[in-house]
Amino acid sequence: MTQLSQALRQATPLKVVSGEGTFVTTETGEQYLDASSGIGVTSTGHCHPRVVAAAQEQVGRLIHGQYGVYLHDQLPRLMDTLGEVLPPHLTDLFFANSGAEAVEAAVRLARNATGRQNVIVFHGSFHGRTIGSAALTTSGARFRAAGSGPLPSGVVVAPFPSPYRYGWSQEESNAFALRELDHILATITTPNDVAAIIVEPVLGEAGYLPGTSEFFQALRALADEHGIVLIFDEVQAGVGRTGRFWAHEHFDVDADIITFAKGIASGFPISGIAARHEIMEQALPGSQGGTYSANPVACAAAVETINVIRDEDLVGNSARLGSLLHDGLVELSREFPIMADVRGLGLMQAVEFASPSGEAVPELTSAFLKAALDRNVIMLACGPYGSIVRMIPALVITEHEIRRLLEVWREALAEVTTS
Repeated sequence: MTQLSQALRQATPLKVVSGEGTFVTTETGEQYLDASSGIGVTSTGHCHPRVVAAAQEQVGRLIHGQYGVYLHDQLPRLMDTLGEVLPPHLTDLFFANSGAEAVEAAVRLARNATGRQNVIVFHGSFHGRTIGSAALTTSGARFRAAGSGPLPSGVVVAPFPSPYRYGWSQEESNAFALRELDHILATITTPNDVAAIIVEPVLGEAGYLPGTSEFFQALRALADEHGIVLIFDEVQAGVGRTGRFWAHEHFDVDADIITFAKGIASGFPISGIAARHEIMEQALPGSQGGTYSANPVACAAAVETINVIRDEDLVGNSARLGSLLHDGLVELSREFPIMADVRGLGLMQAVEFASPSGEAVPELTSAFLKAALDRNVIMLACGPYGSIVRMIPALVITEHEIRRLLEVWREALAEVTTS
């Protein structure tokens, strides 16, 4: 009898047969409010009718068109549509299938463009599970375990300004992270050996921790001074998730390359990088490609996803309802001190649970998630200690659904903190 790999972790025991909007339906007919959206993938909700129609039409015309052999008509449509939402200086595109592939393509491009090898990443980052991207990932030791190694060299880890972790103000955290980065450049790698700095505008797997304008602008200045390529990994935080189309737009800073995936096609597998022309033209011939990259069906879904996001003002919805969710969680934290930190941007919100002494409480987190699931709401844990609950619902979520989500938070917290 065949079975799934034991290495996979199932967040819920649910067996889902259909989905619509922010809800999924199980084989028993129960409906669940999906506050995970496939970890930020179904941006326009499950089975948005316009995205479904675009994909269905394309399936009947051309399913596979390998863009290293010939160009299909959906590819220039997607490039034009992306050009309308990308920062204007990011003109050159490469497409792949997954976020990890996009990250590796961005790093390879930065190395091609600079002739250097080293890459600076930040503590708490998640950039993928492939061998190459796992070397860039520090959000959990399981991604870097010895049984998976050795991992590629040339990666240097620097601190991310994390106020809750350090117990400092945001300003103190910024100063510490930047001071340590300077120390790293004096002790571990010289700036002239650094090809790229890659950073998430909002740390994902580490618990939805936003960076700051001061920090990112300092990275931009450092990159400019030393000819380093600055890469923003927008795989999870991009495509309207944070209340801006691209999360780094919150911080008034330009990237040299951004990566995107997840929400760009409402569930169809497509990812990519967008880069400055002068960087992309340094790519070595043949260094980019992929059998299924930019397949026509995913391209059609991506075009319609972007159009739906714009037509339905889903970026604005993310900003408005994200604020409602955040404020409601902050209010609950005054009543339930186990909610030690509430953070996030837009519809990318997380709560870190901790004991009165500040210790992680993964057992309570698991109990809370079960109590929420018993109330037909799906949320996820994250963080190195499993003590963070994250919510990343579809951008089409309504005010009524946000208020229901907050009701479930209150009910589940009351259950697990009194039992």
